[in-house]
Amino acid sequence: MRPSPDVLKFGGIWLAELVSGVGSSITGFVLGVWVYQLTGSETQLALAMFCAFLPGMVVAPFAGAIADRFDRRTILIVSDTAAAVVTAVLGLLIYTGGLEVWHIYLGSAVGSAAGSFQLTAYQAMTPLLIPKRHLARANGLMQTAWGAQIAAPLAAGALLDGVGLVGVLALDLASFAVALIALLLIKLPAEVTRPGRKSDRSSFGSDLTFGFRYLRGRNGLLMLVVVFAGFNFLFAMAGGLVRPLILSFTSATALGVLMFFGGGGLFVGSLVMGAWGGPRRKMTGVYLFMLFGGAALILHAPWPSAFVLAVAAPAFLFTLPIVSGCVMTILQTKTAPTAQGRVLSAARLVGQSAMPLAYLTGGPLAEHVVNPLLQPGGVLAGTVGAVVGVGPGRGTALIFLVDGALLIGLGAVVYLLPRLRNLETDLPDALPDSLASDSLAPDGSASGGSAPDSPAPDVREGERLTALPEPAADARVVVAPPESAADTRVAVAPPDSAAGTRVSADLPGSAADISDSASDETRKRHADQPAS
Repeated sequence: MRPSPDVLKFGGIWLAELVSGVGSSITGFVLGVWVYQLTGSETQLALAMFCAFLPGMVVAPFAGAIADRFDRRTILIVSDTAAAVVTAVLGLLIYTGGLEVWHIYLGSAVGSAAGSFQLTAYQAMTPLLIPKRHLARANGLMQTAWGAQIAAPLAAGALLDGVGLVGVLALDLASFAVALIALLLIKLPAEVTRPGRKSDRSSFGSDLTFGFRYLRGRNGLLMLVVVFAGFNFLFAMAGGLVRPLILSFTSATALGVLMFFGGGGLFVGSLVMGAWGGPRRKMTGVYLFMLFGGAALILHAPWPSAFVLAVAAPAFLFTLPIVSGCVMTILQTKTAPTAQGRVLSAARLVGQSAMPLAYLTGGPLAEHVVNPLLQPGGVLAGTVGAVVGVGPGRGTALIFLVDGALLIGLGAVVYLLPRLRNLETDLPDALPDSLASDSLAPDGSASGGSAPDSPAPDVREGERLTALPEPAADARVVVAPPESAADTRVAVAPPDSAAGTRVSADLPGSAADISDSASDETRKRHADQPAS
């Protein structure tokens, strides 16, 4: 079966953005090395990393509002261009000998903000290019750049020896050029690049909070995002401490090799997710791979062995794209196409909010609190020391042990709470089953979604379903069982009202009936039915 043109277009954009992401990852690493070599300060290096992370979080709501109001391909082009300009300016400063540390801070902050706009527009376009049944595969492929970020140290070392710092930045500029050329040459449908909110007169200020209200108003979605924030906290804690853990018992050369292995595990996990798409019920993928990842983290603790970590680190990082891909797919399928930017940016802000806390507290916790407890003669040397050992870095190993146990506990919570475990079936999909070109109305708005596990209407070529209005952020959705195979009704009501818009979507052959208020019969049908 030949892939559709829109899938091929997504493949072209994905490949180009992957090349650009690899270049940016290597540049970020070598600039961090430059800061540390110049200042000898771990605090200065941490500040540079902080500047490369925090601004992207701060501008996320703005990026979401803009991605749902303006042409998304244009946003990609502008954000990539802004990041390329920053790289060019830094390269020029290095070439002329005028580069200072504060230039790195400023450049990292601007690049982080541009990256937030780029990622928001990219994620919002993807569900409109890819059929829903393949969306998880696309999300898996989109995370291959993470593997490049973790494996960047090896490539950066080789490039620094070969072409120098200016040469590395020049290669990054070339990678930006690849992405920009692809975006300019690949023709995307208007329904994909323009959200189709011409009739929506909501204020920009309202758009900034829309995503949070949308998540809060959908049963279980906000809880899923909070769980993902916990997952990211535990991942960031391990990511910030893995280098000190490895260096406590082996050499810097071994560290580079193990980091490469870890990046390989993440890259393979992304490819597996891209080929497999995860389990049919994505929440099953979330909790199962959290459990597996927790067990892999625990394996970091008992033995100070490079061979053990060569297995445990890739095994843990293998789970990351699968958990993240499943979570992202659920969020995209439960979000209306016209709201993808605002909702996904809000989810990313909440989901990543705990990561700076992990980065800022992990090092001091290991260095000043836990490591002294596991030195010879320490308070925990005779008890916990029997499990993780005693001596340099063994306190960090204990943190990995606790981190893994907490991750296993988090996966158990997802499984034990029905509101999370059954999220996919309790909350109807808001994303059409077919491609954007077949399932969006002429103005780009959604043609409606089907209830979970029910077959989608057969939309034949040339036919379109009538566009539904964009849902209110805090509306609740009530799905009534169809009276016949050709009649499905969905009532959308504001939080304090039992009545709402009734949509009767018939299968091809009968007209769709959309009314502004529910009939008395519909009111009676839903009077005793709780909101899902």
